Amino acid sequence: MELEARTMKRVTVRLVPFLILCYFIAYLDRVNVGFAALQMNKALGLSASAFGFGAGIFFIAYFFFEVPSNLLLEKFGARRWIARIMFTWGILAGAMAYIPDIARFTGLSTAHVFYGLRILLGVAEAGFFPGIIFLLTLWFPAAYRGRVVGYFMAAIPLSTVIGGPISGALLSMDGFAGLAGWQWVYLIEAAPALVLAFAVLYYLTDKPADANWLAADEREWLVARQKREREHREAVHAFSVKEALFNPRVLAVALVYFGANATNYGLSFFLPQIVKAFGLTNLQTGFVTSLPYIVGVISMVFWGRHSDRKLERKRHVALALLVAAGGIAAAAGLDNPVQKMIALSIAGFGIFGCLPVIWTLPASFLSGAAAAGGIAAINSLGNLAGFFGPYAMGWIKDSTGGFGAGLLCLSGAGLVGVAAVLLLHHDASLEASSGSTDPEMPDGTRTQAARP
Repeated sequence: MELEARTMKRVTVRLVPFLILCYFIAYLDRVNVGFAALQMNKALGLSASAFGFGAGIFFIAYFFFEVPSNLLLEKFGARRWIARIMFTWGILAGAMAYIPDIARFTGLSTAHVFYGLRILLGVAEAGFFPGIIFLLTLWFPAAYRGRVVGYFMAAIPLSTVIGGPISGALLSMDGFAGLAGWQWVYLIEAAPALVLAFAVLYYLTDKPADANWLAADEREWLVARQKREREHREAVHAFSVKEALFNPRVLAVALVYFGANATNYGLSFFLPQIVKAFGLTNLQTGFVTSLPYIVGVISMVFWGRHSDRKLERKRHVALALLVAAGGIAAAAGLDNPVQKMIALSIAGFGIFGCLPVIWTLPASFLSGAAAAGGIAAINSLGNLAGFFGPYAMGWIKDSTGGFGAGLLCLSGAGLVGVAAVLLLHHDASLEASSGSTDPEMPDGTRTQAARP
């Protein structure tokens, strides 16, 4: 109907581009360590194992603080809590540039300062991603979530498509104003988070009932639609926060996400080093590294929309993860740079295609505070792969002298995710039965009734 299309178009235009920008900056600050490593590892005396440990320990801190942070977000409101997160991570991301100075001041080794700042960065950023996912569940009915989460999460590959060449260029500032190139990477790329923290306070709205930028009929329709969906989910089973954290379906989705993240982060942190070994300059490395992520941007948008049109989730996740695992395994056995990058680009389609669809799974059976806690639990457990993937890659690299065996390890993690999602019970009727009476969506696509 016309009211639905008008409302959802206005909500999408208002929220999605801004949230993409915020997550773009968040993810860039999280993974630019991979580009900084092209100079930093030598400057700080870090082995591949030490780098992998430091890159991944971010996610251990993230794990412990994720659920408390997201529950506080639900209590205090997304606007204020997300602004707090962005400001503190911006400060800490910039502090990474001063690892040698902090080491001299404290008497600690540069490696331990590196580890400590990565831990603090994980604490600061905990709650950001699941907080945004929770916010999107408040604003977008179930039939819209696959594509909307896909649009939002497109910031992940975009951060490398755009940030990769920028990071490579910033490395060339080596020696400017007495700082190394890797220090400029951290300093310059941390600044936008501080600016956006204040923009979040001004621009975001916590829930539809508070949206004075919607017309009265639009606001009333969206509040009623979301209430109807919430009541439908809770009529099937109303989860408490405690039940959500220990629910087998929540844990199963977390295992799926673990497999997806192992492929993502294990590759992201080491891909610049893999590409640099082709004999390229830092700037060339930035451009070549972006290729799998260009494919990933396309995949996220296309695969999320396709999943919404079919109202099918499990097979979309499983197929994408299978493609990811196959592409990474193929890359492990290839030495030719062109062939290796083709295989990794195929893997990029699967890695990034599965991510937005995964996040439609918990939203189909959780709501309210249970959704905040359950989504945070899935994200924190799944992000433990952000530690194990990079650390395994670094340890295997030091042990074998190459990246091939590490890539096979990442491929195996992807296959674990495939098995987990195929065994997961997911009732698509919970989405379809509360869906729109009008099949026409604001972006021109149409939903279909869920198939049994």
